[in-house]
Amino acid sequence: MRKILGVGLIAFVIDQIVKLVINTMVSLERSISVLGDFFQITYVRNYGAAFNILTGNRFFLILIACMTLFLLLFFLRKEGVKTKVEQIGYGLFIGGIVGNLWDRLIYGYVIDYLDFELFHIHMPIFNLADVCICFGVCLCIYALLKEEFGWKSLSKKVAKD
Repeated sequence: MRKILGVGLIAFVIDQIVKLVINTMVSLERSISVLGDFFQITYVRNYGAAFNILTGNRFFLILIACMTLFLLLFFLRKEGVKTKVEQIGYGLFIGGIVGNLWDRLIYGYVIDYLDFELFHIHMPIFNLADVCICFGVCLCIYALLKEEFGWKSLSKKVAKD
């Protein structure tokens, strides 16, 4: 559990440092081109969840994040993890949830800034915490499928903390 929380803490701290830099160096709703139209840094405030769904439901989103963290930590305490991939996955998932939860609690909104356009389609703007959540969940699903179907590689067994 310590390694999972360590990964989560690292993800949270990096997320908050980047958001602090964005908040202080980029004007609200302004863009900085990184790779032409493909990738820009654009500072926006997200008062909802992904794709701005549930906009204006701050307390509901805080409740959902807290419940998810509680259930996840309860599950991890009860079941434990078997591989390093799971440790990293759960750590990133927790760090990402806490990063966006922190924003909602402190600012009342989530700071988003990663802005991509693919094939002339402007994608929703997101942040590092969102990336950690998605990547963490993907790693956990991979580990689950690997165990279920006996896939080889990537996952090494770990000793209990």
